[in-house]
Amino acid sequence: MKKSLICGISGQDGAYLASLLLQKGHIVYGTSRDAEVSSFKNLERLGIRHKVQLESMSLNDFRSVLQVLMKVEPDEIYNLAGQTSVGLSFAQPVETLESIATGTLNLLEAIRFTKAPIRFYNAGSSECFGETGDKAAHELTPFRPRSPYAVAKAAAFWEVANYREAYKIFACSGILFNHDSPLRPERFVTKKIISAICRIANGSPEKLILGNTNIQRDWGWAADYVEAMYLMLQQSEPDDYVIATGKSNSLQKFVETGFDYLGIESSDRLVIDQSLFRPSEIMRSCGDPQKAKEKLGWQAKYEMQDIIKMMIQAKQNNANWC
Repeated sequence: MKKSLICGISGQDGAYLASLLLQKGHIVYGTSRDAEVSSFKNLERLGIRHKVQLESMSLNDFRSVLQVLMKVEPDEIYNLAGQTSVGLSFAQPVETLESIATGTLNLLEAIRFTKAPIRFYNAGSSECFGETGDKAAHELTPFRPRSPYAVAKAAAFWEVANYREAYKIFACSGILFNHDSPLRPERFVTKKIISAICRIANGSPEKLILGNTNIQRDWGWAADYVEAMYLMLQQSEPDDYVIATGKSNSLQKFVETGFDYLGIESSDRLVIDQSLFRPSEIMRSCGDPQKAKEKLGWQAKYEMQDIIKMMIQAKQNNANWC
């Protein structure tokens, strides 16, 4: 049985990935800065908290990382940890860089130090591409990061590429475009929208307050995307892949689709607050998943309209596990 270590197991992707790996027959370990006090609510929601072995690890501390790797002796490591909010990265740029770039470097260096044949997955981000314009970004599209979060993710991507080339480590980066689910925390705009729409449908007089709704994103379903992570580490050779639906929609369309699904007129419920605009914004982001389709046999099963419907239904049914 393979042993898989998930760094960042408490988040949306970590929980879905843990569930998938357990289904594949893996022994799953997960890390948190303090595993004894962390709640791991998403693992609870998926009903797998008792099936996962948890370890305390600080990614910013190389000694801590090395100790966990030597204890667990994993066959695979999935690095999903680090600060995950683009907006928050403008307020916390140092913490963002350290948690993503330094954390990734410590994992790679620990793998090199142990000389173990560990396969490594790194969570990249479409934010690294910056503005894609009318063209969908692929694996050879240049990076033009426009936030501290994107800068940190770009640094981590090149760390992975360097260790793969210099030390022949089986290391991959998945450049994932936006992907959501009911497991997203409220600070993410998609969850904020769905929660507000459901409250309004239940009689709340509130308004939905958002920043720039003209932005366009390529939205996918998180449970789909973790399957791509798994497939990357099952290949004969390591490589990097763009994971996306290939279709982009505006945030305005996301909002209108949600309101329409519940039969609510959105025009008098939406308020644009310019104080919520970011210092630098990506207006359009879209990915080209052709390589993943050809080499991994992976293709997104759900698009934006499906995701909105499933998130609303989960909220209405209080089924956060979806």
